[in-house]
Amino acid sequence: MTLLPILVLALGTYGFRVAGPLLSERLKLSARVQERMALATIAMLAALVATSTLLVQGGFAGWARPAGVLVGAVLACLRLPFIGVVIAAAASAAGLRLLGVP
Repeated sequence: MTLLPILVLALGTYGFRVAGPLLSERLKLSARVQERMALATIAMLAALVATSTLLVQGGFAGWARPAGVLVGAVLACLRLPFIGVVIAAAASAAGLRLLGVP
């Protein structure tokens, strides 16, 4: 019963992945469109980070998680090693939750 939707999704995903290399030589985009697509990618990633940081089950996630993400963003801007950024962000969020901050 659930195998059919999984197969359809797998074929669709494979089709999208194959379409990129096959169409990249046929489809020529202007520099303006390529620039806009790069900006759209950044906007989509920012929206994904914002929604996953601020929302849980349709409600506000609390202040600990956004604070942890903020710590991670600041440390990433300072170009610290990725593992250090992740550990510091997780530790700050966990520390705030330990102190009772939701």
